[in-house]
Amino acid sequence: MSSCWQHCVKCVNKFLIMEEKVLGTFVGEKISKVRWKPEDLIESNTFLTGSWDNEFINNNTFVVSSSTGSVKLFKIEGKGSRSSEFKEFNSWNSIHYFSFERSSPCTGLACFEEDIATVGEDGRLVLLTARQKRPVRRIEKADSCSLHCVCFLKHNEVLTGNLRGQMKVWDLKNPADKPATTFMLSGEQVAASCVTHHPTQCHMVLAGGEDGSLTVWDLRRNTFPVTLLSAHSDTVSELHFHPDRPEHLFTCSMSGEVWHWNTSSMSRPARLGTTLPEFSGDENPWLNSDAAKHRLEVFTLMPQLHKPVNSLDVNKNRVVCGCDNEAVYVLKNIVL
Repeated sequence: MSSCWQHCVKCVNKFLIMEEKVLGTFVGEKISKVRWKPEDLIESNTFLTGSWDNEFINNNTFVVSSSTGSVKLFKIEGKGSRSSEFKEFNSWNSIHYFSFERSSPCTGLACFEEDIATVGEDGRLVLLTARQKRPVRRIEKADSCSLHCVCFLKHNEVLTGNLRGQMKVWDLKNPADKPATTFMLSGEQVAASCVTHHPTQCHMVLAGGEDGSLTVWDLRRNTFPVTLLSAHSDTVSELHFHPDRPEHLFTCSMSGEVWHWNTSSMSRPARLGTTLPEFSGDENPWLNSDAAKHRLEVFTLMPQLHKPVNSLDVNKNRVVCGCDNEAVYVLKNIVL
């Protein structure tokens, strides 16, 4: 984890050919986060690598959090990766801290348009907006232990996950600092390492665990997991649905693995004469436990690395990932 934000962002646009579909380059520092720069309707050729967490607000604005408990908003100025510069647009210093003014790492953040939600090892949930210097809201005792991950379910609804595997849904319209719903990642106290929701069906939530598992909930019905899958052999570092093709999921792990999960075949009607179950067009295969366990297709996108893969991001048919071996990899021509 970087100790200060100044050294956490770098543009990378030069790669060394490893294989036909895998390109990599040594960058000289451990990569904790990586994100494609969004482009309108075209394939992006620029991505950012960074510190503990970062997210894009729009095509030219991104947010960075740090181990000092601070969050900063940057704008990308200039055209082209070589001429681009980062200009600080806003900052929120030391919004996460322990007692006696000791700084607490900001362990996760999420964006919804110009709204930002952050969590930290101090157990706080802090709500920010891009154009305002002061935090919009602080939930001082959102959790009694370290919070690891956060995501927006809706504009006024946030989900957090903690060190003990406890998940909480927060209704931001409610002035009371109490969660609307609380549930567990699994039957055991396994830390939630990352969380996301389905791009078009926000009631479907998917979380990665410290034990390498993937857990799926349907928040419309109950708070018990619909599907629990044994996946990676170590902590799931990050998981992303493809933004345009959500039947595809991508995960990376502390075990050095990068996987592609494909549910396309599970969404197709069964062929005549077969006994495979049929799925309607609006049914999500992840919410069918038996189908997910027995018909889910999983592909390894690159040879297993000997260091943790900390972050990945998806753009069109390419995946970019960053690793503790101080290298960045671009995986091309992913079959969707």
